[in-house]
Amino acid sequence: MDEGQARARCWLEVDLDCVESNYRSARRICGEGVEVIPVLKADAYGLGAAALSRALAGLGARLFAVAELNEALEVMAASGGNALVLGMVAPVQMEKAVRRGVIVTVYSLDQARALDAAAVRAGRTARVFVKLDTGLHRLGFDPDRLDDMFAAFDLPRLRVESLFTHLALRDAEGDARQIARLCAAARALRDSGRDYGRLHACDSIGMVRYPQWRFDAVRTGAWLYGVVPSRYPNANGECRLPVRFMARVAQVRRVKRGEYLGYDETHPLADDRVIATLSAGYADGYPRVNSVGAVMLRGRRAPIAGLTCMDQMTVDVTDIPGVCPGDAATLLGDGIALEEVSAWTNQHRNELLTRIGRRVPRVYTRGGAAVEIAAGRTDETCEEDEHD
Repeated sequence: MDEGQARARCWLEVDLDCVESNYRSARRICGEGVEVIPVLKADAYGLGAAALSRALAGLGARLFAVAELNEALEVMAASGGNALVLGMVAPVQMEKAVRRGVIVTVYSLDQARALDAAAVRAGRTARVFVKLDTGLHRLGFDPDRLDDMFAAFDLPRLRVESLFTHLALRDAEGDARQIARLCAAARALRDSGRDYGRLHACDSIGMVRYPQWRFDAVRTGAWLYGVVPSRYPNANGECRLPVRFMARVAQVRRVKRGEYLGYDETHPLADDRVIATLSAGYADGYPRVNSVGAVMLRGRRAPIAGLTCMDQMTVDVTDIPGVCPGDAATLLGDGIALEEVSAWTNQHRNELLTRIGRRVPRVYTRGGAAVEIAAGRTDETCEEDEHD
């Protein structure tokens, strides 16, 4: 797919310079001796894990974190680096993970034993990070039953490279209790002569909120994608949104007072308006809102009018002269802040990014110029469609 095809309908521009700047600022914040582990799960929060892992590998990142096995294999192939699966690797996947050198999170004794058996079948040693459940209560060994964790450490085909937890980030007191449980488990392991390698607990929020708990590494996801942690001043713009979600105007029409737009049944027009139809909808990842929010067109805000449809949405351009088919509207970025869209739609900022659909081409830029394109549908698929 060439650039013209990628920008034909709707597309996501990803500024690689900005992503790299966010990564560098995370490293500056953490300081020497603390590894920044980029979290590229959910296709790098929708920005494209393959392209971003290549860019960050060029800056020295060697370990990436993802949510599941296929993500790990994609990132490893693209970057040449290592990948940690933070979530479940099912028993049916374990032998493949071991053979490919994927780092598996171990969180229970039964799961550890299954992985050990898979490593025996593969004739390899499994690389693992051990997770302790200190209070988030998703995955992890029980800190009140450390014998189970000790038994997992002692399995012959597991090579433990890290001990970690994840903070719930509800309040400082609860986070402190979680850190205390992690440190107690680390001490118990050291006292028993078991080597746990690296210790880490913080994500992007913890990275800036708790400098005293950065330990050996932080797992940085949202920060890379311009999601500024709440209550963090970001005074110097250390964390910036690297994306623009764009859509073309398909048609402009004048709609009379009293009419409704699209499937909307609750917002009749108060007077005659000029309405532009944009070629993006909730299937592309824009939230299904009804007459809430705005987009940027010709440098001005155009209010969203009517209900966002699956593939299209309508905006009011009455006060923006000259709007015509082919114009590009900005749905997110360049004057439409992520925090604003989150407030309009009552959706988490991470969710907004990860929901941008796979059919939306990603256009990667450096210095404002396109350097790479990842198409939601391949050119080969399009050619096959033409013969249907």
